[in-house]
Amino acid sequence: MRRFSACIEWLFARDGDVFADRIRRAHEAGLDAVEFWHWRNKDLDAIAAAVAETGIAVSGMVAEPMIALTNPANKEAWLQGLRESVAVAQRLGASVLIAQAGDDLPEFSRAEQRAAMVAILSAGADILQGSGVRLGLEPLNTRIDHVGYYLSSTAEGLDIVDEVGRPEIGIVYDLYHSAVMDESTPEVVGDRVDRIVHLHVADHPGRSDPGTGHVDLRERLDWLFSQGYRGRVGLEYRPATDDISAVRAVIKALGG
Repeated sequence: MRRFSACIEWLFARDGDVFADRIRRAHEAGLDAVEFWHWRNKDLDAIAAAVAETGIAVSGMVAEPMIALTNPANKEAWLQGLRESVAVAQRLGASVLIAQAGDDLPEFSRAEQRAAMVAILSAGADILQGSGVRLGLEPLNTRIDHVGYYLSSTAEGLDIVDEVGRPEIGIVYDLYHSAVMDESTPEVVGDRVDRIVHLHVADHPGRSDPGTGHVDLRERLDWLFSQGYRGRVGLEYRPATDDISAVRAVIKALGG
């Protein structure tokens, strides 16, 4: 059985709601895990209480601060934030922290920026070691949502992970971003499925419910699981409706 996680930044959200109540709605929908983005702007006590009440897992969150890893000047600030993020992840039982590379900076060459990322992630691996938390570097599309972002290639993300060479560091593979960049999952991932710490799904165009666009998400997921992926599938899409049955239908269509 595939395990799914609801990104409650978008799913189960209602205008003016209490954020932690989205965890309760996800539980009502039959999910056993949620994820979200930033943690500094949230009531962690309320989230911890909802997690304890429902027994639901927090599968992941962003490693803060979200500053450019492509800039070597950000190393110490990001590492201090990582220490704090690890502590929050451990408190909530989250096994994945998500990092973004940052923008492609004109004052540095691509090679210099990549070297900065490798150095920062390598130092981050020392902080993560033994914590029970892994970090996923996330490639994003630069055609629609993140123009100017450094890392649009899944293969390059995997190459950076291999250069770091630490089990604490992998990638978050977002099938939506990958599809926008016209990537073939088997071609860009190849025999490196074990470097994927978490998956995200949404359809294209629109970044909405799987099944509303033209991306072969079920086929891509089938391939990833056939190659040994065993982590969670993060439902990170903008829902057309807040109907709980719609989320259940998406999970069923994706093999849940």
